Amino acid sequence: MSDMVLIKPKRVSVKNMMMIVLGSAIYAFSVNYFLLPLTLYSGGIPGTSQVLRTLFFAHVTQMDLAGLINLLFNIPLLILAYKTMKKRMVVGTIVSVILQTLVFTYFMMPKKPILDDKLAGIAIAGILGGVGCGLILSNGASAGGLDLVGLYMSSKSKSISVGKFNTLYNVLLYMAMALLFNVQTALYSIIYIVVFSLTIDRWHLQNIEIKLMIFTHNPTVKEKIMKEYGRGVTCWDGKGAYTNQQTEVLVVIVDKSEVNDVKKDIRRLDKEAFVITTSVLDISGGYQKRLL
Repeated sequence: MSDMVLIKPKRVSVKNMMMIVLGSAIYAFSVNYFLLPLTLYSGGIPGTSQVLRTLFFAHVTQMDLAGLINLLFNIPLLILAYKTMKKRMVVGTIVSVILQTLVFTYFMMPKKPILDDKLAGIAIAGILGGVGCGLILSNGASAGGLDLVGLYMSSKSKSISVGKFNTLYNVLLYMAMALLFNVQTALYSIIYIVVFSLTIDRWHLQNIEIKLMIFTHNPTVKEKIMKEYGRGVTCWDGKGAYTNQQTEVLVVIVDKSEVNDVKKDIRRLDKEAFVITTSVLDISGGYQKRLL
């Protein structure tokens, strides 16, 4: 399909906002309670803020200034990326950044690691953080930071993607950590960001493609999918071997967050429709990926 297909954005529901709040809290608490007590650092803007806190504000003990530094970074980034973001994403991102700031600043990390095993602590921090950010992204917002810069940069140049920009920035950040602190800190922090990134990919439903094969007698089903979801549909005529009745066979690729809505719309038009759902490993061609 053409990249110019425009889909009317859905409104932010109460459920969306609750999930954004929950995801932001999970992410921030995972950093403060599992990662920081290990003297390790997150990636992106939060990680940069933690490094600056350690270098210049380690004497401040009443609160963790990394949260406020993170907020200060995000204010200009939000302004920068505003033109490339949907209104619902702006609102959700602001809520997420504010909640992260509160948790990072006022919920102080434990003096001792919760888990004695360093790798176990890193794994839990990465998994919980990835789940939290996946919930934020799946509900139409972002956690701020590098996502905002990546969105802006990708809107200016097709050769730059959010993922590429994040990877490049984090490589430079961890190289700086190795020089400022020690190689071990940088390596353990890299393990964290790998676990974190892999978990996000599994919880960010828009990042997972699903193939639907639909057998229906209602010719309006394909029109509904194309008009409502802006997805291309391949169709051909089929015939049931047992009933000998003509049927329409449709194939469409959607992201996982759309699957339930598409199925509901199919059932409204044809209660007898037969739908096969298959996970897709790879897609090439004109498929339009909508990560937010």
